[in-house]
Amino acid sequence: MNYYDARETRDPALRERDLLARLPAQIAHARAKTAAYARLLAHIDPATITTREALAALPVVRKSELLELQKGARPFGGFAAVGWGSGCARVFASPGPIYEPEGARKDYWRLARAFYAAGFRAGDLVHNTFSYHFTPAGSMMETAAHALGCTVFPAGVGQTEQQLAAMLDLRPDAYAGTPSFLRILLDKADEQGVKLDSLKKAFVSGEAFPPSQREALAARGIQAFQAYATADIGLIAFETAARDGMVLDEDVLLEIVRPGTGDPVAPGEVGEVVVTSFNPDYPLIRFGTGDLSAILPGASPCGRTNTRIRGWLGRADQTTKVKGMFVHPGQVVAVLKRHPALGRGRLVVDNPDHNDRMTLHCEVDGAHDGLAEAIAASIREVTKLRGEVKLCAVGSLANDGKIIDDLRTYA
Repeated sequence: MNYYDARETRDPALRERDLLARLPAQIAHARAKTAAYARLLAHIDPATITTREALAALPVVRKSELLELQKGARPFGGFAAVGWGSGCARVFASPGPIYEPEGARKDYWRLARAFYAAGFRAGDLVHNTFSYHFTPAGSMMETAAHALGCTVFPAGVGQTEQQLAAMLDLRPDAYAGTPSFLRILLDKADEQGVKLDSLKKAFVSGEAFPPSQREALAARGIQAFQAYATADIGLIAFETAARDGMVLDEDVLLEIVRPGTGDPVAPGEVGEVVVTSFNPDYPLIRFGTGDLSAILPGASPCGRTNTRIRGWLGRADQTTKVKGMFVHPGQVVAVLKRHPALGRGRLVVDNPDHNDRMTLHCEVDGAHDGLAEAIAASIREVTKLRGEVKLCAVGSLANDGKIIDDLRTYA
């Protein structure tokens, strides 16, 4: 079978009717089972939300707002319909921290569909290098692989030489992780004069994956595919063998809106991705991801009939993703506040040799010994990522309100 299920090749009009028919019940459920939507949608009659136009009149809840909302109502800001021991199998913390529940249902994040499109099949051994610590990425991949009947080696991040040794011993069929770490593993294998020739497929996410990287992996006999997923929604869209945009998941209702508003843009126009989820445990209605994308015209040549998007095109706000982890402007401010000698700061993100790098430029009047090292330690503690530090003169940074400057380019 070329498709995960028959829904992927449905008539688009039938799919649209099905999604809109499911909408009133999901809105009623969210309002009845969560404190946040009981407040936000108190004036809404769920039975009347049966069109995209009616949906567009509802408020957008943005990821950038979720941090403050959760501070006021731990752990999930009142948006979850489950609590400890009542359907919530795990809880994760993404940078911020923003907390996310994982329900007990099979393939909770719905990534099995994307894995299937990437060629993963029952009986495969998957070497999973996404983090199992704090963030949900490791579990997102593992639960998807298990749903397909795969076995998973829970490698997590780091320990390159030990991971390579395990791969040579176990000979996995597939890899899950960031594309940069896969390249590191392959380079380490070359350095040691060994071959990872068992790897034939890969599912990569968390970073940009330009065609040049995909072709480099293909030259080594590894077919790699990517997807667009978040810790709040799960799978949103996924790449297929057509390599022509990303096909939407069957269980999300996506809108592209003008950043900072809830107003849908014209087809093809770049805007913020807003998603309504049909997840009963975490029923997010009009959730603004903060990501930019655009809808592509027509259907995918692969035969799947769902709407396609262009993939991740940047952030609607200054939040950015580095090595698979979100970095928020508030985290940069938190680092600066730890060191009274610092004035303004700007986190510059670039990617020499396709490796993400963070450098915090800090204005300081008379730096003392060890200041740069102390700031670097704060960056690590606050963001869970390594960053470089550049001390500069007071007044040297542009007075433009920018806290994070993403200078990465992809070729």
